[in-house]
Amino acid sequence: MSGAERLSGRDLVAALAIVFIWGMNFVAMKFALRDFTPFQLGAARYVFAALPLVLFVKPPRLHWKWVLLYGLFQGVGQFGFLFTALRVGMTGSLASVLMQTQVFFTAIFGYLLLRERPSRPLQWGLLLAALGLSCFSANYLSPQGSSATTAWGFILNLCSAAMWAASNIVARRAQRASAGFDPLSFVVWSSVVPVLPFALLTLAFDDPATRWHWTAASATNWIAVAYLGWMATVLAYGMWTGLLKRHPANRVAPFSLGVPVVGLTAGLLLLGETITVWQWAGIALVVAALACVMLGARWLSPVKPQSS
Repeated sequence: MSGAERLSGRDLVAALAIVFIWGMNFVAMKFALRDFTPFQLGAARYVFAALPLVLFVKPPRLHWKWVLLYGLFQGVGQFGFLFTALRVGMTGSLASVLMQTQVFFTAIFGYLLLRERPSRPLQWGLLLAALGLSCFSANYLSPQGSSATTAWGFILNLCSAAMWAASNIVARRAQRASAGFDPLSFVVWSSVVPVLPFALLTLAFDDPATRWHWTAASATNWIAVAYLGWMATVLAYGMWTGLLKRHPANRVAPFSLGVPVVGLTAGLLLLGETITVWQWAGIALVVAALACVMLGARWLSPVKPQSS
């Protein structure tokens, strides 16, 4: 491995910090949803994510349609579905695993929309992921299935992962369309987009009795919202972008395998969540699928003899 591919001690600490921040993300969501409806939490998250950076970061130099589409898919779509799934029947620990299926939705969308052919490791990963989702589905047909999650929560969680994948495709198209693509500027300004749609969804669908419930939210839950906006969105994404600029993507991407590990551990220990046998089988298959995609090329590539 060349020196350019090795992570320095500082970068390794940054990568592990990102894994921890994103893994704990799901605990923060569960706490915040005690005082916020899903749509209120969506609006609050993006107010925190946009402010105060939008006052200091210049608008991205690309067509506004990419900012709008990314904000709608990644903000309203991904987190609208995810927050609703967590409210109607999904645990934080399982959500942290199911969200990683965005890798496979991205591959499917990339093939359909961008004509990107899936590699052999990705094909095997898709098969393992499909088997894993079958195990999750079997949980709802089993008499011993967990009541902590519901079929609707499972479906909405997958819809959230699909929206995340769609936002990945938008980001790729935006990057191709702009020579001076700035990821941080793109994310900060696209964070402004979801605020109004979430506010309108709150007015349209939330029970009027809950519309102002957030004003009485506890300090703990406001801290959870700030964590979602500043730590999980701005800080973690900024560090992740920095790692991708300094190192090859295939060196950085495997660290995301740690996110569901942290999410599972946090859900079990901090939220007291339980996992059934079928769900453990699904988790094992999804994690194996992710490992196959992220590490498969390295495993399958021939080992080059070292020169003397």
